[in-house]
Amino acid sequence: MIILDSHCDTPSQVVRLRDLSKRTRLGHVDFLKLKEGGVDASFFALFTSQTMPQDKAAAYVDKMINATVAQVDAYPGAAMAGSIKDILQNKEKGVVSILFGLENGMPIGSSLGALDGLYKKGVRYVTLTHNGDNQIADSASQGTTWGGLSPYGREVVARMNSLGMIVDIAHASDKTFYDCLKASRTPIVSTHSCCRALASHRRNMSDDMLRALAEKGGVIQINFYPTFLSDSFAAAFGANPLCDQADAVELAFIEDPSSAERKAAWDAMREKLLLVDRPSYTLIADHIDHAVNKAGMESVGIGTDFDGINISPKGMEDVSKLGLVFAELHRRGYSDDAIEKIAGAHFLRVFADVESASA
Repeated sequence: MIILDSHCDTPSQVVRLRDLSKRTRLGHVDFLKLKEGGVDASFFALFTSQTMPQDKAAAYVDKMINATVAQVDAYPGAAMAGSIKDILQNKEKGVVSILFGLENGMPIGSSLGALDGLYKKGVRYVTLTHNGDNQIADSASQGTTWGGLSPYGREVVARMNSLGMIVDIAHASDKTFYDCLKASRTPIVSTHSCCRALASHRRNMSDDMLRALAEKGGVIQINFYPTFLSDSFAAAFGANPLCDQADAVELAFIEDPSSAERKAAWDAMREKLLLVDRPSYTLIADHIDHAVNKAGMESVGIGTDFDGINISPKGMEDVSKLGLVFAELHRRGYSDDAIEKIAGAHFLRVFADVESASA
């Protein structure tokens, strides 16, 4: 079985001076925790904020790539990967594969050639938008600029198909999702989303979207963020003063990660967040159940969003706990074969389709 996490935001933590070779007390991901969680392949998301100018965002992506590759290359238990062949070879060697995805297509700018450069640097999917419309498409958070994909966005999707890059519609508007289904000649994915029928957040996918995704061979990778898992938690946490306080403390730390004082303040805040009444990790299995029921067994996987979320489900404090999700699925009657598919085989099937279409 190959366990594959299609989305975690660890590169942003690396540039905030996290040493992945050491066990982090509060961080979601490091090399030791990946090993303990049985993870064979992890897509590290190269996230840039919508507030960044395009040129600075592109430079920041390079900074994250370089810093992450340096740590991976220095650690004997991990290796960079850019293909399914690499993932399989690394598993045989007993090392975890690290791959890149770009979260927010804004750093690409107006040059399709930038995609070629990102592919050469190891990027294997692009999350087209983040929390705002960009030059490529409308986002779930805004969704007012293009009515879906922009004309340029259609060119971006076509170029991604030819390169062998997976089209990711997490964060995209519903109209962008349907446009991508029509525009892409390979299956598309949502690398970190949940089911709107269970939690109404606009980032989640409706039942109609789940069915349409499955019909085109795509996959939804279930997100672990409690706000996407539970409406009641989203309402309670949004009203909790800690929510805004945590954002402010984290922003201060991001601005100066070398400050021992700011790091201590952020660590203290994360300790407080662990005391919040959080929903159980079993909600992750609820969303998997629903997606399987609506989209079919062949269209569901996991995309934790670890290191990109400030709070996680109770019992799922970091990636080392990942096996609990599979144990819960087994308790609910899922076969070993079904769990293997959800753990990574479904995403790898899409990856294979995208690779072969570019050949």
